[in-house]
Amino acid sequence: MGKQMTEMLKGVLEGVVLAVLAVRPAYGYEITAALRDQGFTDIAEGTVYALLVRVEQRGLVDVEKVPSEKGPPRKVFTLNATGRDHLDEFWRTWSFLSDRLTELREEGE
Repeated sequence: MGKQMTEMLKGVLEGVVLAVLAVRPAYGYEITAALRDQGFTDIAEGTVYALLVRVEQRGLVDVEKVPSEKGPPRKVFTLNATGRDHLDEFWRTWSFLSDRLTELREEGE
């Protein structure tokens, strides 16, 4: 990923992770794998885990510890009602910005 992509992604990564959790509950590695499957290949697990700590602290997800076959229990994150409201606002904001950027691009062509 180029520097510009990395900087832009920092601003929307929370919404992207919440969108992954809107599909199904997941633990950190599953979220990272889902993002990589979507083409976000340079996202580090540590970045996702730090973000998950923040969204948990802000009350956007519910967390359940689930036994793991390997090592300590996994924290499975589930988008809760507050998180869904936050995600809905993210999508409204994204649509607004996307529409404005498309208009600007078309005006400049």
